[in-house]
Amino acid sequence: MEFARSSENSAYAVPMNQDRKQPRTLQSLVSGQSQYFAAQSGVMADASAIKGRGATFNPGSRFDSLERSHFDDGWEQSAEEVSAPQTVVHPDRSRSILSEHDSPDLGHGRTLNPYRGCEHGCIYCYARPTHNHFGLSSGLDFETRLFAKHEAAELLRSALAKSSYKPKTILIGGVTDPYQPIERELCITRSVLEVLCETRHPFTVITKSAALVRDLDLFSVAGRNGTGTGAAAISITTLDPVLARKLEPRAHHPEKRLAAVRALSQAGVPTTVMMAPIIPGLNDHEIEPLLKAAAEAGAHSAGYTLLRLPWDLKELFESWLATHFPERKERVLSLIRQTRNGKLYEHSWEWRRRGRGPIAELIGERFALGKRRFGLETTRRNLRTDLFVPPTQDKDQLRLFASDSLDGSLGSSVRHSQGVNEETHTDKNTKTIKAAHRNAPKDTSNETWMGIAEGEKSKFLKGT
Repeated sequence: MEFARSSENSAYAVPMNQDRKQPRTLQSLVSGQSQYFAAQSGVMADASAIKGRGATFNPGSRFDSLERSHFDDGWEQSAEEVSAPQTVVHPDRSRSILSEHDSPDLGHGRTLNPYRGCEHGCIYCYARPTHNHFGLSSGLDFETRLFAKHEAAELLRSALAKSSYKPKTILIGGVTDPYQPIERELCITRSVLEVLCETRHPFTVITKSAALVRDLDLFSVAGRNGTGTGAAAISITTLDPVLARKLEPRAHHPEKRLAAVRALSQAGVPTTVMMAPIIPGLNDHEIEPLLKAAAEAGAHSAGYTLLRLPWDLKELFESWLATHFPERKERVLSLIRQTRNGKLYEHSWEWRRRGRGPIAELIGERFALGKRRFGLETTRRNLRTDLFVPPTQDKDQLRLFASDSLDGSLGSSVRHSQGVNEETHTDKNTKTIKAAHRNAPKDTSNETWMGIAEGEKSKFLKGT
């Protein structure tokens, strides 16, 4: 398969159709590169870890009409001969950017996710099965077949400008990480924060990346001087760098994340440290040391979730344990079942985040005592909504809807930020054509219909 780089200096590639030299659509992606990974699934499931990736193979989508079974016919490639999968970024043509949720265990809220899929590769990520809605796998596909919402800032501005809009805190990154590695080049999350700061709209960002300090100027504006419109939550699963590299291979080192907590706190930004997830038998012994480190770094509060294994995430996690911790596998799985009423997962909102049973109760009690001991019981303040100022819209933003016409084209502008200043660049060489998949299915975050255009940006502008 031939790959075309998105830009001369970019580390990311777009799969090309060798005949027409045009980026593939989602349909051809599923029948092409995705099948390559599927063909290797049996090898990767039994092989050693893939460098820089969390999953060891690609399970089939739960929506597939056919199921593949691997067997050794004597001609299979060895694990050493299988090259590591390359990260590929596709444009996401969502028509809106905000999602509403009303879950009893989370309350009513509003979320925004700049990306689908996540290159961090965390093996425990509960969002992995969302890739099944696009015919892709929860395994390596989730880490390597990424979708970027290039027009997120413009879509957000349009939503906030509606006369019927009522401000409410927006959670950025509730499904996939807004500061995963591709954000460095695309700066989509930063462009979203710029709109929110401009309009004084309340927001919270959750990430396991230290890269959010690149946008410390925006967080400082939102969190200081009594405005109280911005907050951050940083996920730190373990303090052990060896375990962290296996659990979340492309996320930042735990010490760098603690440094980010310190920087945010010193800038006056309310910061929460999330120990998410707690995995019984693997990292639960770190509850107290991690809370102590968070307090010393200046965190205001702390929270946790118990490991969640929906759908085929169970299969992925079991394979990961067999690869990295074979001697602990059965004990870890047994402890998980003891927190899930004998199962590996319960989807009921009553138990999905905290679990139940003696083990789950003990974890909860230890965490509560640790918060009290290290002064992390600060009540999360409600961010202010009364300062919200609706944005002004200009005619250029109407280009977002130009593709509704059969011969319409969608302009491609990528925000390139340098410090506080920003420039808007238009790639004149980018050709766009009508979106080919208007009726693509919704993902589980209840966001908008997704259309993958056959046109692809010819290059990405490098971010700060």
